[in-house]
Amino acid sequence: MSTQELLEASLKEPAIGQTSKFQWHATPIGIAALSKQELSVSENSSYEDALKEGLEVGLDLSREERESHYSKKGLVILFYS
Repeated sequence: MSTQELLEASLKEPAIGQTSKFQWHATPIGIAALSKQELSVSENSSYEDALKEGLEVGLDLSREERESHYSKKGLVILFYS
């Protein structure tokens, strides 16, 4: 299964947390932050917001690697080690 397929499948599962700008999902690859905002928001801004809001749900993601993906549901920032 490709990374994209794993993400799409994981986003169908219930979120492990919600913050004002993201839905948080556990995936086989890492933690996925699904943006609730329009795609016009810059990825850098979304990344900074995800770091801040991750702390609200008990996730310190500051040392994790990150990738941005576009799913059928919108922008996903994937955090992994």
